[in-house]
Amino acid sequence: MRKNIEAKRQREKEVVALMIRLYCKKQHGGKRELCPECAELLAYAEMRSDKCPFMESKTFCSNCRVHCYQPMMREKIRQVMRFSGPRMMMYHPILAVRHVIESKREKRRLERDEH
Repeated sequence: MRKNIEAKRQREKEVVALMIRLYCKKQHGGKRELCPECAELLAYAEMRSDKCPFMESKTFCSNCRVHCYQPMMREKIRQVMRFSGPRMMMYHPILAVRHVIESKREKRRLERDEH
């Protein structure tokens, strides 16, 4: 079970990294390296993922009932997600489709648990 949680944690970190890289490349003109602001956001997101006690039961941070990001970082990651999310289908279609399927599945599960 522990191995599955670590694999899930790693997948989440990889997806966030791809989204931040895409955002930085398109918004800040970053080529290979992230700009300092995006590098800080990525390090923060990875640290939050490493410390997440809900990794076993959640799919994505946006579906989590506990928002552990500091308000400023939360707003930055929202901007990244808003920008990169729709573009993921073009750059990483398999990840994008997997995300949509898992999000819908999680929303149905949460609705079921509330009733």
